[in-house]
Amino acid sequence: MDLEANLTSIRRRIAAACARVGCDPMSVTLLAVAKGHPPEAVEEAARLGLTLFGENKVQEAKTKIPLCPDRLRWHMIGHLQSNKCRDAVDLFEMIQSVDSLRLAEEIHRRAGLAAKTMPVLLEVNIVGEASKFGYPPEQLLSDLPQLKALSRIDIQGLMTVPPWTPDPEKMRPVFRRLREIKEQCAGILGTSLPQLSMGMSGDFETAVEEGATLVRIGTALFGPRQKMRTAP
Repeated sequence: MDLEANLTSIRRRIAAACARVGCDPMSVTLLAVAKGHPPEAVEEAARLGLTLFGENKVQEAKTKIPLCPDRLRWHMIGHLQSNKCRDAVDLFEMIQSVDSLRLAEEIHRRAGLAAKTMPVLLEVNIVGEASKFGYPPEQLLSDLPQLKALSRIDIQGLMTVPPWTPDPEKMRPVFRRLREIKEQCAGILGTSLPQLSMGMSGDFETAVEEGATLVRIGTALFGPRQKMRTAP
């Protein structure tokens, strides 16, 4: 596995996707998904200039982050249970997977206790897939006034995890719909929502063409996941 070659290829593909739709490649941030990869892989990616990393599980993050360079930034991108909110608020710069008002309220409470404001993205389940987490779009729009009232969370945009398909073009309507919902949310909240986190290893170019500002890439960068022991 040649991480440097993989990273060069991903950056070229992002730039090409941006060129196709006339957007600035600097407007798209690559988030390296470190799930299942050891600190050594993260450190190598950091030497190549990556600074933003994502973890899917709090317990793995608790084990790994202290072993990685201090300058790195970390986002929580997996499903978050309410009883893990304290650790998530401590460990992460952003929580991308807020999928209910109840979870948002707990993050708000824990951020208050930590005397900080927590940047978050609201996760949306666009197609209603039963195996995926995320807000149903209608419920999200209904909850927005209550979410806005939570002063210790800073809503910066939306995120989605679409169904897997070997044809990334099939994801275009999903990504487009998320962008449209973000615009609706911005209107209701009366503020700009700068972040749209969508697109992974198999479909990130399509996501970029549809307005992604964050792409979450693991396998295309690091190769197949390795097993990593986590703290109990």
